[in-house]
Amino acid sequence: MDPEPFIETLHDEIHLSSKAKKRQIIRFENTEDYDACIDFIKTWQAPPEEKQSIQELKIIQAISCPIHSLQSLMKFTHAVSIEEDSTLSIHYQADNYHSFTNQSSIRSHFYPVGNQLIPWGVKQVKAPLTWTKTRGSEVRIGVIDTGVDPTHPDLKPSIYRGVNLLFPGMLPNDDNGHGTHIAGIIAGASTRKGILGVAPQASIHAVKAFDRLGSAYVSDIIAGINWCVENNMDIINMSFGMSSYSKALENAVQHAYKAGKIIIASCGNEGKKASVDYPARFPQVVSVGAITQLNRIAPFSNKGKRIDIYAPGEKIYSCWLNGNYNELSGTSMATAHVSGVVALMLSTKPNLKPLQIKKTLKQYAVTLTKEVKASAGQINARRVINAITKTRSLQKKKIARRSIDGHSL
Repeated sequence: MDPEPFIETLHDEIHLSSKAKKRQIIRFENTEDYDACIDFIKTWQAPPEEKQSIQELKIIQAISCPIHSLQSLMKFTHAVSIEEDSTLSIHYQADNYHSFTNQSSIRSHFYPVGNQLIPWGVKQVKAPLTWTKTRGSEVRIGVIDTGVDPTHPDLKPSIYRGVNLLFPGMLPNDDNGHGTHIAGIIAGASTRKGILGVAPQASIHAVKAFDRLGSAYVSDIIAGINWCVENNMDIINMSFGMSSYSKALENAVQHAYKAGKIIIASCGNEGKKASVDYPARFPQVVSVGAITQLNRIAPFSNKGKRIDIYAPGEKIYSCWLNGNYNELSGTSMATAHVSGVVALMLSTKPNLKPLQIKKTLKQYAVTLTKEVKASAGQINARRVINAITKTRSLQKKKIARRSIDGHSL
């Protein structure tokens, strides 16, 4: 493709679309064409608002931008593919607000350990039973969400450098609460009077892609995945989804998977019997459903054969904005529990691959006995850590035996 006619047409369409709300993702088939387009954008003498409306999506050789009319770009479809930049939402439903000054009404939802509290979900996945072996140290988790409150006392030990994709250059501070809640489930690390998450020594890197209303463009998610890959995250937590398919999002997930990233996503809160939201529906992703305290699949959780694992997602008590706490339900919360368990696994055995992680989680899950038709079980940290620890011990013995045998020859 001769890039000049395409770039001129793109320039005109972006200029005419100043008031357009719909965005498009344009993927380039050829690397040279993509590079030429990016070089042009960097030198483009255009109003700041027009240049800022273009988002680079390096991981899939694409850009996202508002387009006035797609008709003029149709003649370039041999070299580019275009899809609407859809929106998606975080997966949760708010329950009652709580703080530590009102513990009596939710006492059954967490367990005191000295001055600290272990929420019921953390206990349910058997995380505390693994803490003598691992607490998730040296594992980096990219949480693509609404940001994180870095001032929360239970999160200060866990929060590391992140990125704000909505307001580049600014800190990824949470203006919604959802991301902070997710971070607390994964790696709450209270040193005084607060909560402990599943992997309290794991590192949380906030990737703010969602606005204060919990909405994001697919392009923001792709940019978040790109950041996680480039900044060497081990796990990508995606507690959100949408019902429509996106080829661009699938491509980004595939690239991250090939780069060795463990991607964990929520299946959705529509209560559907045989449907899972994207990106959880992609085979490269660990798809998570939610269960209640009674070990039943939560009424709001989507179900079906595409779900890989279930985890606690009902009335989950975790961190909130301004040093507070909140109780939420959703497959979002279930996903955070799974990310925490995977952090425990990687801290124990860092060279585990994404497919190994998924297989181990499923193989050592606990059967949901009250759910006869459930195709997946409940996650169990103790079982998976014991399994990979045992495997590592056997491997060491085999290596030692080979060394002895080789020396004797």
